[in-house]
Amino acid sequence: MKALQFAEPGDRLSVLCLGAHSDDIEIGAGATLLSLLDRGIHLDVHWCVLSGAGEREREARASAAAFLSRATSAKVEVMSFQDGYFPEQGERIKSWFEMLKERVYPDVILTHRRDDAHQDHRQVNRLAWNTFRDHCILEYEVPKWDGDLGQPNLYMPVSADVLQRKIDLLIEHFGSQRSKQWFDSETFLGLARLRGMECRAPERYAEAFVARKLRLDL
Repeated sequence: MKALQFAEPGDRLSVLCLGAHSDDIEIGAGATLLSLLDRGIHLDVHWCVLSGAGEREREARASAAAFLSRATSAKVEVMSFQDGYFPEQGERIKSWFEMLKERVYPDVILTHRRDDAHQDHRQVNRLAWNTFRDHCILEYEVPKWDGDLGQPNLYMPVSADVLQRKIDLLIEHFGSQRSKQWFDSETFLGLARLRGMECRAPERYAEAFVARKLRLDL
């Protein structure tokens, strides 16, 4: 498989991370962000969690700080839209996206998959594409009991060390989620191994994305 270089060490990259809930970005793209930083890419990250209140907000901010500790710059926003009711709050969330567009100018956007089974995730994806129409948008996956994993077309190989760091940070910072049957190291390790197998990752592991529209400059 031909590997395409997304950014070179020393490059500066502006990344907008969008997650419906406090742990979504970390689950879907945490190892990718850690890998980019390990490679010496200077990241300016705008990290947005749309539903976080109380303990969930505290978890979101502490986790983002840990994942982005080596970023060139990091801005974290945690909103308080009601969990589970994003479609019913569409007008308010749309207005927030329009204001966000005036404040950030990302090179790449990381957000939920269009076909995610969770209604909040789908709404974030829809508004991301509706708002940022001339951007590189990569859609990450979040495993869940619904069984909605799809067929990705873009892979980010990650090392075993980076993957373990991602898993350790998830388990450390999201105590409110540890009681969920799917939220454990085996789930995250197993999915990364499967995606690593699909792309023949050098160190066996990868995170996967859906890239619906890319431009290749030769």
